[in-house]
Amino acid sequence: MKRLSLMVLSGLMLGACSKEEPPPEPVRPVLYMEVKPQATENLGRFAGNIAARYESTLGFRVSGRIASRSVDVGSEVEKGQLLATLDPTDLQNQLRSSQGDLARVEAQYINAQANARRQQELFDRGVGAQAALDVAVTDLKTTQSSFNQAKAAVQQAQDQLSYSELRTDHPAVVTEWKAEAGQVVSAGQQVVTLARPDIKEAVIDLPAPLAEQLPQDVVFKVASQLEPNINTTATLRELEPQAEASTRTRRARLTLVDTPAAFRLGTAISVTLSSAIEPRIELPANVLQEVDGKTQVWIVDMQNQTVSPHPVNVISRDDDTLVVSGVKGGERVVTAGVNSLKPGQKVKVDKDSPR
Repeated sequence: MKRLSLMVLSGLMLGACSKEEPPPEPVRPVLYMEVKPQATENLGRFAGNIAARYESTLGFRVSGRIASRSVDVGSEVEKGQLLATLDPTDLQNQLRSSQGDLARVEAQYINAQANARRQQELFDRGVGAQAALDVAVTDLKTTQSSFNQAKAAVQQAQDQLSYSELRTDHPAVVTEWKAEAGQVVSAGQQVVTLARPDIKEAVIDLPAPLAEQLPQDVVFKVASQLEPNINTTATLRELEPQAEASTRTRRARLTLVDTPAAFRLGTAISVTLSSAIEPRIELPANVLQEVDGKTQVWIVDMQNQTVSPHPVNVISRDDDTLVVSGVKGGERVVTAGVNSLKPGQKVKVDKDSPR
């Protein structure tokens, strides 16, 4: 009996020794992000272009048929440079007619001067009548007035002829032609648009609801669409009071703090709007886990390489992001695989995780 008991005890001990130890839990790789409080709110990004702050539309000061155009759209012109001309034939004929009238009246004026001198001499010698002298003086004054009028008519005709040439009064860039060679235009009709390249600004169209609620401290960051690293900031100079009927947008004109050389007229730009806010924590929506009606995120202990759940309060959320309280700046939050983690679980931090 004693021997049988020893055999049973030995069998139990051998059975216990043959049981395998449970394997350790695998170390799970995780992706994480570092919590960084956001102190600014992004209000949106909008496309626009660089435009001249000052533009002018020129036209001829007289009517006529356009004979020639000297420059094309995009050309840079200097002060006084010829842009276009009218057919000068009619104006030249008008000038010749005025010059002929002037010559005729000038001859009459010279004759009236001579007659007035003769009558004055005769009157001074006592052989001339007062009446004759009065008639001569009156005739002199009349012809002098006609002479002055004729000279003014010639000057006006010369001015009219000079108006057949359209010239710029400041350095500019031609941005648009509104009339073609051979077209008959009236005085003052818009012919060409010029932009001054020395002062530039950014032009964008904002949705009417956003334009009506722009914060006072809004910041505009202007960047080239082709070269985003070329950028500057801007301030709002002008906001159109009414929205465009078809698009329901309001045009905003921005004064550039700096004007990079790459910001040429017509350059396509993107403008990002932001404003200062109370610091808040903004996280991707996939970091959140809901357990028993409570919300939590998983925090990575970088020293021990473990994870632990941490309760948070969701302030606001949308499809992609959420704003929370309960975590601090600098903490690492797991961004993938939160539903397969356990408290205190060992993890392997991916070196390629976003930081």
